[in-house]
Amino acid sequence: MKYFISMQLVLIAHNIRSTYNVGSILRTADGFGVRKVYFSGYTPYPEQRDDPRLPHIRQKITSQIHKTALGAEVTMPSEFADDIFTLIKNLRDNGFTILALEQNKDSILLPNIRPTQKTALLLGEEVNGISDDLIKMCDMITEIPMQGKKESFNVSVATGIALYELTRPR
Repeated sequence: MKYFISMQLVLIAHNIRSTYNVGSILRTADGFGVRKVYFSGYTPYPEQRDDPRLPHIRQKITSQIHKTALGAEVTMPSEFADDIFTLIKNLRDNGFTILALEQNKDSILLPNIRPTQKTALLLGEEVNGISDDLIKMCDMITEIPMQGKKESFNVSVATGIALYELTRPR
């Protein structure tokens, strides 16, 4: 059974280095009804209209992303943003709340977050997370409660958990 998600939810994947994580994020985003995925920094991204990269580079990266995206790299709307600060400003100017997924002293546990009608979820580097200068631009910070010995989830797994929580009927 499908249900309609009325909120406008977008993802910002910043400095994600793994093409396999990018593919998984795209596939998961599609499954949860995300409106668009923005890529920034050094995040590899699938081929785009008017793509400035050399043809063999964009084809190789798109092929690697396809291994986990399984077609979502074509069906999921996405865009590369040259400047993440401008992207965040533009999203905010268009009514989006910017929510960082990051472990931080100021973070709110994910189950306690009530997403706004227009939410942009910022994902950061697999190892180092989201930089302090980007955290300062966010309206809220959320983290996934951890119970085991490891301190974090893989970025694509964390994205799936966050999207489930943000889109579940309340």
